[in-house]
Amino acid sequence: MSRYPFTEIEKKWQAYWEENKTFRVVEDESIPREKRRYVLDMFPYPSSSGLHVGHPEGYTATDIYTRFLRMNGYAVLHPMGFDSFGLPAENYAIQTGTHPREETEKNIDRFRVQIKSLGLSYDWDREISTHRPEYYKWTQWIFLILYERGLAYMEEVPVWYCPDMGTVLANEEVITTPDGPRSERGDYPVERKPLRQWMLRITEYADRLLEDLEDLDWPESIKAMQRNWIGRSEGANVRFALAEPPSEAESEIEVFTTRPDTLFGATYMVLAPEHPLVAQITTSGQTDVVRNYVERALQKSDLERTDLAKDKSGAFTGAYAINPVNEERIPIWVADYILMSYGTGAIMAVPAHDERDWEFASMYDLPIRKVVAEPAAEVSVGSAEPGENAYTGDGVAVNSGHFDGKDTATVKREIVEWLQQLGKGEFAVNYKLRDWIFSRQRYWGEPIPLVHCGEEGQICPVPENQLPVTLPEVESYKPAGTGESPLARVEEWVHCECPDGSGRTGRRETNTMPQWAGSCWYYLRYLDPHNDSEFAAREKIEYWMPVDLYVGGAEHAVLHLLYARFWHKVLFDIGVVNTDEPFRRLVNQGVIMGPDGYRMSKSRGNVVNPDEVVESFGADTLRVYEMFMGPLEASKPWSTNGLQGVHRFLDRVWRIAEREILDDPSPSELVRLLHKTIKKVTSDTESLDFNTAISQMMIFVNELFKQQTLHRDIWEPFIRLLAPYAPHLAEELWERAGCRSPVSLAEWPSYDESLTHDDTLTIAVQVNGKVRAEFETARDTGKDRIEAQARAIPKIQGYLEGRTPVRTVVVPNKLVNFVVK
Repeated sequence: MSRYPFTEIEKKWQAYWEENKTFRVVEDESIPREKRRYVLDMFPYPSSSGLHVGHPEGYTATDIYTRFLRMNGYAVLHPMGFDSFGLPAENYAIQTGTHPREETEKNIDRFRVQIKSLGLSYDWDREISTHRPEYYKWTQWIFLILYERGLAYMEEVPVWYCPDMGTVLANEEVITTPDGPRSERGDYPVERKPLRQWMLRITEYADRLLEDLEDLDWPESIKAMQRNWIGRSEGANVRFALAEPPSEAESEIEVFTTRPDTLFGATYMVLAPEHPLVAQITTSGQTDVVRNYVERALQKSDLERTDLAKDKSGAFTGAYAINPVNEERIPIWVADYILMSYGTGAIMAVPAHDERDWEFASMYDLPIRKVVAEPAAEVSVGSAEPGENAYTGDGVAVNSGHFDGKDTATVKREIVEWLQQLGKGEFAVNYKLRDWIFSRQRYWGEPIPLVHCGEEGQICPVPENQLPVTLPEVESYKPAGTGESPLARVEEWVHCECPDGSGRTGRRETNTMPQWAGSCWYYLRYLDPHNDSEFAAREKIEYWMPVDLYVGGAEHAVLHLLYARFWHKVLFDIGVVNTDEPFRRLVNQGVIMGPDGYRMSKSRGNVVNPDEVVESFGADTLRVYEMFMGPLEASKPWSTNGLQGVHRFLDRVWRIAEREILDDPSPSELVRLLHKTIKKVTSDTESLDFNTAISQMMIFVNELFKQQTLHRDIWEPFIRLLAPYAPHLAEELWERAGCRSPVSLAEWPSYDESLTHDDTLTIAVQVNGKVRAEFETARDTGKDRIEAQARAIPKIQGYLEGRTPVRTVVVPNKLVNFVVK
């Protein structure tokens, strides 16, 4: 298909880079801080399916930028590793009996070969994998920091449990079916079950996680997603007394509301099905109804329960509460649209001013009382009636006692102040963010380094000098059948001496950490991956951190970034890192869609294998094509025609190189085009606008291809421009031009600003603001001369003839506009 021998060239230069450690970077204190950069890719999970064409998109983008920086004299840390703990390897182990480590390391080996085949300039001496004990020793160390600071604690929380599989399932492993929730693997029934879990108190850092977003150079959409996930809202905690509190129950229900101004419109209350008060306050006549409702509700996922489109359902508990602002008895219901995980798990329902409450009240014929009138509404105070749907905006208080006639903001403040005087409420801040359920009942994860000692079960941390607590070999990877991890069955591992030196017998914690744990801090281990005495030396942290550019998919916009920021802030608080934010700039690459315009998936049969592309067209073609498809952040469909077009471009570069290189000067018009190209490619590479940089190089090559000769003064600078984009081809051309290898470390070409401007330019000629003609003239021609040239154009003379001139506008180097009547 091509005269360009890409396979031979790419293997040659990949071997050269590896043998010479071309991209190895060391901490050289003579390099000033402003000439150092840390460029990071989100590291991959090494799945059995290998790389897909979406991986090279982000990797190529950072590689081009990294190569560009090196050629501009920067020291660049650009590492790669593997997020190698995870559920797929464990499921494979359960099915086959193969140790998850074997499958994982086989997959890592394949990923590494694939990544290297793309010519990516990583410093492979810094490679890490999160499943290796020398790595997770420090993941365990960080967990102990969290534990010692009171940020890790145990709590019983409801989880999905599959009796047939004998294990806990993650939310994403449970699917909704007409027969109820089922396991995605095996299609077994699942149920909600309270289990002891380790939690991380991320809520302690909610305000900092929110406030510190402001200073980050991240996409605004990602910041918005993090803000929404944290969900800070200001309002009030309000206490409703139970009308007839049972002797064993609390005497009041506390709710959080962002609209305390609507309290006079609260006509009923709703508890989440999991709320502990439900069983205590339900009257004997409602027991069966409520119990059956709660059982059904607990079989639904949070997503199902909060779906705005679904019909509302609930059950009356038979109990009543007292509205603190008007002493009304209002009924207490239980409904699945209220989640225990938000606020207090209880709400005051104001159907006139909340859409979900309106739907619920309409279904169960509960009172709807309007207490906020639209600002412009002509409403007589005290007689406002609800409309045909909920009004959720601000306005003026009505039906609200002595607050009537006041605006929403005033009522919010004054009603809470009044409640404070009554001892029935106070101002409060609430968050949607919940503490992080951290433990997993799995084998293939980091063991939690804690021991439960003695009969009283005192928790003792494993000392640092005994880390890592490694995973034991097991006979079966199947869950214990009790909701515990498979580790619970390994008696000789579980039973140990208590690490406090008391001589007591202890029992190891058998839960493991989630896959998120290893990815929370991996960017720090790259700084010092072989250090066995600390997670990273302070001087190396000072040298490189924070990460200057972090590139990855938007699917990690919330959890990974939020968890990593949380851990980093904890490490900052104990003084072991130098910044309180890890990632200065974030860029999300777009999704590469299948040729049919849909997301690539095996079921659609539209997956493109990068290995096949490299084999048929070469890695440089794949790299340049993925960058040429469109802006980095945009989603775009794969096109084989586009791939072939890029291959023809590189083949044309190869054929130009077969000409004899002359040392005499190039024609001046080519020199000007070269300098324009250097300026454009420099600017666009710096701003990650790779598609337009490639477009400019194509323009240059097309012009060069028309020439009969090839001159060194334009060829060598062009090879250096091409090097970050098509590094294998550029290395070969550089060597053939007689230059000292490698071009990857050559100096980036400079341009003469005066040569980037044309001697002549096009002037637009307008009549009454409409373009009627154009002409070429010398740059910086005077106004009088430009006007005379415009008037001399026969077509313009025709437009001006017989009309009265009003004025003439001349903008040098741009346009002439004749205004006439």
